[in-house]
Amino acid sequence: MAPSDSREYRDQEQAVSPLSPSGTPAQPSEPAVEIRNRALRLLSRREHSRLELERKLRGHDGPSQAIDAVLDALEQEGLLHEDRFVEAYVAERFDKGFGPLRIRSELQTRGIGETLIDRHVRIDDETCFELLCRADSHWMKVNERPFSDEPEADACRRETAKRARFLESRGFPTHLIARLLRQDDAFSF
Repeated sequence: MAPSDSREYRDQEQAVSPLSPSGTPAQPSEPAVEIRNRALRLLSRREHSRLELERKLRGHDGPSQAIDAVLDALEQEGLLHEDRFVEAYVAERFDKGFGPLRIRSELQTRGIGETLIDRHVRIDDETCFELLCRADSHWMKVNERPFSDEPEADACRRETAKRARFLESRGFPTHLIARLLRQDDAFSF
């Protein structure tokens, strides 16, 4: 047997799925192989939730039974793992300055269950406040403006409202935003 023949045989052997109902090795259908390859390409770039991966695969008009079978196989092989996805996603979003409320909402839209979200997103108020301060300092650097002709009280009120809206859109709890803004008011005098 030539070396290329053995490689070809090995490739065919890997493509063979478990036994078919008749007891003989069953060759996976072309769409299933194509779907699996597409899923593996997506997973090689970053972790995905099952729902996210399913949506992307369905966008290519694959048979839904084949997609479900491929996703089940990937989960059994440990290549598609919700817990790993949530852990990586939460760490990335916290690093980018997003708060727990926003991260929780994004995970829900990605089909993640509440218990898994609670396990990874739950943080105490002090840690959340530190993240909030970091996001606020980023906002302050980005939105530094030269002096304006606007009366100082009006400019300060408008600036405070913008900061609060920004931090709220980032997913931080309003009671912590109010605490931060009260601290800033106390230091400004």
